Amino acid sequence: MVRDDEHESHRFTIAIDGPAAAGKSTVGELVAQRLHAVYFDSGILYRALTLAALARGIDPDDERSLAELASHLDVLIRRPSVDDGRQSDIVLDGKDVTWDLRSAAVDRLVSSVSALPAVRAALLEPQRRIGLSGAVVMVGRDIGTVVLPEADLKVFMVASVKERARRRYEQLRGTAKEQKLAAIEADLLLRDQVDSTRDISPLRAADDAVTLDTDPLDIDEVVERIVALARERLSAEIAS
Repeated sequence: MVRDDEHESHRFTIAIDGPAAAGKSTVGELVAQRLHAVYFDSGILYRALTLAALARGIDPDDERSLAELASHLDVLIRRPSVDDGRQSDIVLDGKDVTWDLRSAAVDRLVSSVSALPAVRAALLEPQRRIGLSGAVVMVGRDIGTVVLPEADLKVFMVASVKERARRRYEQLRGTAKEQKLAAIEADLLLRDQVDSTRDISPLRAADDAVTLDTDPLDIDEVVERIVALARERLSAEIAS
């Protein structure tokens, strides 16, 4: 079961996709704040499932057991209760796992787990339910192509692997999850390979997505461009 304790009166959906560490989470949250929308990172579900599987000793290749676990996953996403840089509290089976979801062990396995067809099928409906529940900005890797192909605005964020590695390094620096820059870059290259070549829902831009190269842009500039696109297309739905 996936729950979200936010609600909105206006209805629209913005899908933001892109490779790992492209800045989707940071940008998505800020865009949601600007548009008075709910922010939801679909990757949280796959990370929570991977963490739950690790805790239960489930083999990352055991598709049937992982899909069964996914169908009963109890994840709560709520506003942050601790001022430690988190975007939200993530509670799995009653325990705060916000930073555990960013562990190196989860990083190594999450792409493999999320590539399993039965797992993706089990988590599709909960994502659609959240995405269509009101004013929502959802980020992931297949939101515009599979989860919410009817999204009002689709943005595909891209950036070089070196720039993405630098951003992830800065994000984790000084935290318990800090990693070396070279290790992060190697991990991203591997995840790009897995995400873009999997048989089910490979990472790609939707045909009608706006592709945004963020290498030369700072976060504020990326947010401003997406908000401008949203206001242009969704002026009637966006709260003033």
